[in-house]
Amino acid sequence: MHLFHLAFPVNDLNETRRFYHDILQCPVGRESQRWIDFDFHGHQITAHLSDVIAKTGTNPVDGESVPVRHFGAILDMIAWKKLAERLQHLGVEFLISPQIRFAGETGEQATLFIRDPSGNALEFKAFSDANCIFKK
Repeated sequence: MHLFHLAFPVNDLNETRRFYHDILQCPVGRESQRWIDFDFHGHQITAHLSDVIAKTGTNPVDGESVPVRHFGAILDMIAWKKLAERLQHLGVEFLISPQIRFAGETGEQATLFIRDPSGNALEFKAFSDANCIFKK
């Protein structure tokens, strides 16, 4: 199994810790005064304090405006539903509300988008059939 690492800019480490640890329930790893590592569903993501956070445009995907720059995780359907319910319960604002994308097509998936406190877009998705993740 291969793991990925992603480093991304944030403008406040305390808000970032609260969002990723308290809301998304990602365990905290190593950290310094300028960065924090999080266990993001078994992968390492690192929030780096930065004065500049570039935002990009969107692309149309199945009737939604999807942020070009985003990252996230593919969960199993049960975990995705629990996360969607948790985010709704906590009043987290959705960039794209929980929904089924490509319904009835190859690649049908549950998806939702949120932003972290620094404006980074995150997508969480789940497939009814994990064999369709890369299927054309």
